[in-house]
Amino acid sequence: MKAPSQSSEQTRKRYGMTRSVLVPSSLTREAEDKREATRKLGYVARAATIFRVDRLVVYPDESGDDGRWGDGFVDTVLRYAATPPYLRKEAWGKRDELEYVGVLPPLRVRSQTGSGSNDSGSLRQGIVTEVGSDDRVRVNCGLQHPVSLVVPPGMEVHEGERVTVRVSSRRPVRARIVNEPPPGYQVLREGLSASLARDDAGVRIAASRHGEPLSVARLDSLVERTRTGMTVVFGAPERGLPEILDVEPGAETIPSDAHAADGDDNTSAEADTDEPYGRFDLWLNTVPNQGSEVVRTEEAMFATLASLTLE
Repeated sequence: MKAPSQSSEQTRKRYGMTRSVLVPSSLTREAEDKREATRKLGYVARAATIFRVDRLVVYPDESGDDGRWGDGFVDTVLRYAATPPYLRKEAWGKRDELEYVGVLPPLRVRSQTGSGSNDSGSLRQGIVTEVGSDDRVRVNCGLQHPVSLVVPPGMEVHEGERVTVRVSSRRPVRARIVNEPPPGYQVLREGLSASLARDDAGVRIAASRHGEPLSVARLDSLVERTRTGMTVVFGAPERGLPEILDVEPGAETIPSDAHAADGDDNTSAEADTDEPYGRFDLWLNTVPNQGSEVVRTEEAMFATLASLTLE
């Protein structure tokens, strides 16, 4: 399958057209053991990578989280998966949460290749191994040896910090630190309300079997809306969004007249009322004719993002 053009991807990020996916901390609650839980998170990481998710947020679901593998298991494994293989040993060492990371599928994140004299080369993650004088640092970015690079003006880095490096040549090595996010997704641990309230949240979608069925007829208009950015929220196995949020299916949706009044998909009706219904733009069922009683979260991610990221 042909990947989206790098130019369109760079344009989307340049103008703040962010793709965010929210999953609960109870995501692995039905897994039989830590190995199976880790494998499940690998599929979540694959979906986020394949469909170029920018921000993967783990929001707390304390009532559904059984805590078998400790607080922060889900986001730790997802962060590890997002770390390039050449940095994993140095960045993570040994941790209990990472006992079975050998079952994680490789993400094979595509390098973002720039165009023009100022943006040539590919982006890579690096770890600062030494801070020297004259605004220079040594960075391990997966080349044969750590390289000495100049810190851009106005940017401050510390030993152990991750940075983004644009490599334009390997022989001889030509690289520079750039102040921009590396390829792949960023993992955050954040409250659901805080994520939905971000300025770059875009169209806020609650993915639920209780939502309005997605159809071919309405796909064009929906995809057009999500091109400017979107935040898609998923529930947990056997514990969907209505149960997690303790609301009726379809509740907390911004009324259509609120959009008509100001023409802004991100405007919340909560500004003029104490009612808690202003967090989502729509509830959407992206697997309307499911043949299984339960669609797992990672399966729902593939089905949902495949539809909403069409060009």
